[in-house]
Amino acid sequence: MTDETQVTDAEGDVVSAHDAGTRTAVAMPVARFDDPHMREAARNPRQAEQIIAVLMLIGIAGIAGFGAAYWQNAAPWIIAVTLGVGLFFLGFGMTAWGKYLMPQGPFVEERHPLASSDDERQAMAAALVERTGVVVKRRRLLGGLLGGGLGIFGIVAMFPLLRSMGPLPGDALDRTDWKKGTYLVDSNGRRVRSDEMEVGGIMTVYPAGLENTDAGQAIDQTVLIRVQDTAFTTVKGRETWAPLGYVAYSKVCTHLGCPVGLYERELELLVCPCHQSMFNVRDGAVPQFGPAPRPLPQLPLYIDANGYLRSQSGYDQAVGPGFWERTNQGNGTA
Repeated sequence: MTDETQVTDAEGDVVSAHDAGTRTAVAMPVARFDDPHMREAARNPRQAEQIIAVLMLIGIAGIAGFGAAYWQNAAPWIIAVTLGVGLFFLGFGMTAWGKYLMPQGPFVEERHPLASSDDERQAMAAALVERTGVVVKRRRLLGGLLGGGLGIFGIVAMFPLLRSMGPLPGDALDRTDWKKGTYLVDSNGRRVRSDEMEVGGIMTVYPAGLENTDAGQAIDQTVLIRVQDTAFTTVKGRETWAPLGYVAYSKVCTHLGCPVGLYERELELLVCPCHQSMFNVRDGAVPQFGPAPRPLPQLPLYIDANGYLRSQSGYDQAVGPGFWERTNQGNGTA
């Protein structure tokens, strides 16, 4: 007589270990539309679908509003409210969809051995795909709204990257607001006369009318120095640029853009306080010391009939640090 180990199957019947190991597993059946397990929790699925659709539409509108507000640089509270409304209602709609319109189950797969055959795994995959298809096919409106909402959110999510980069610079890096005939004014907007500065004097000047603007304070700022009381030439080709000893250079350092605001009168050097670059004011602001790679651009000046200092033209080269599209190196050519 042979002893045989007994086990209990899923139905509670006592079977031999041999039978339990060789019994064929039951594959998960494909769910039908009329399966009770596929029913929704909502008593009125059509009404629930309409409510969820409205919630998702509000969410989509909120996300779109956030994108528009961010792009237009609206007030922070508008950006926060639109983003909050969009994410809340879109998420609330998705949650309600899963709670009230998805199949409630329970779904049970009867099995005996833990390992499954290839046919069983394929049947399981087919059943899962079919069930997913059933849910999507029955809720095409919500599926479309969800896809639309996620698509819009994906596009809007790129706005911070694109908007924060700011507008394309174009040729803004190559030019300033100095033009032919522009008056030199101080920080109060007062025009500078040729008889008001002594030799060795220094002041910061701006294009008339732009002294209090961002561009005026950033790229247009110019340092004016009276080196002597007679005209002189800094670089060949600039014979008329320094009338009565007045010379003007860009105040934006060619190293990292710091304001070059210190002047060593005895040595006639402009000094950048950030990294101690020094520029010779008599020699076209050529760097004498420090990391600055090129001279400060010089602004050509003239004195009008009323004694006011004005620019002959704008700078003949880009001001500030070098960049990849620079077309000259401070040699007087545009």
